[in-house]
Amino acid sequence: MRYQIVSDSSSNIFHVEGANYTTVPMKIITGDREYIDAPGTNVRGMVDDLKAYKGKSGSSCANAQEWLDAFGDADMVFGVTISRNLSGSFNAAEAAAREFAEEHPDAKIHIFDTLSAGPEMAMVTEKIVELVNQGLSFEEIVAGVREYQNHCHILFCLECMNNLARNGRVNPAVAKIASVLGIRACGDAQNGQIIPTQKPRGQKKATETLVSMIRERGFTNSSWLRIAHCFGENQAQLLIDALKKDFPDARYTVEPTGVLCSFYAEEGGLMIAMEGSFNEVNNVNDI
Repeated sequence: MRYQIVSDSSSNIFHVEGANYTTVPMKIITGDREYIDAPGTNVRGMVDDLKAYKGKSGSSCANAQEWLDAFGDADMVFGVTISRNLSGSFNAAEAAAREFAEEHPDAKIHIFDTLSAGPEMAMVTEKIVELVNQGLSFEEIVAGVREYQNHCHILFCLECMNNLARNGRVNPAVAKIASVLGIRACGDAQNGQIIPTQKPRGQKKATETLVSMIRERGFTNSSWLRIAHCFGENQAQLLIDALKKDFPDARYTVEPTGVLCSFYAEEGGLMIAMEGSFNEVNNVNDI
């Protein structure tokens, strides 16, 4: 059976080796510019432009027709989206899925709301590929991915929150004070929403905080940890070095953020996805 995997571009990955995989683009929009989350976009330029920009900015997702076009005419389709509480991407994908089902009554389609973003979306995507390659049925793949999601966690650590403040997700005064004092915002996703829970001051404390948060979520020597960074490779490496002291055999992946995740993570920001214990906060059985 022909299969197709489609994610929105907030997964930060645009190619999966040996897989039928594609993305639909998210966009960042300012007063006079539009940055498409796609290969070739100058992310460095966007980050620098937004540092100087004082007006309103925001994101937009692909529409239902773009999703439908990406599904093609496969027999099995798997969609992967950023949390429905962060974007309209899931709703657009679901609308496309309904139309696809009408046009292809013999095909099967499922849209996964990851309740997350960035590197956790990439991990879910690669889990789909793994299960497809095992020759499992459509229903077995969906069940296996949902079970996998229940053991995934997303964490973040931000050095700057200016774009979050401009979008009303953080109080502007809090963002300014945090920048002046060198305070990081660390936290996780709760019910698909990004929630700051820790406020370490300085890089050393930020790394220690993240190590503690990762331990608390059941990371082991057989787990996978995937970091997406916005021009923060040094920060990512410091975290990995700290974790390797106790988890030398774990799997570690580091990659740059794309347009959308760079917009929210901002320079120096980290998004960390990990395999761990059962995630009671983001239980996909509840959606």
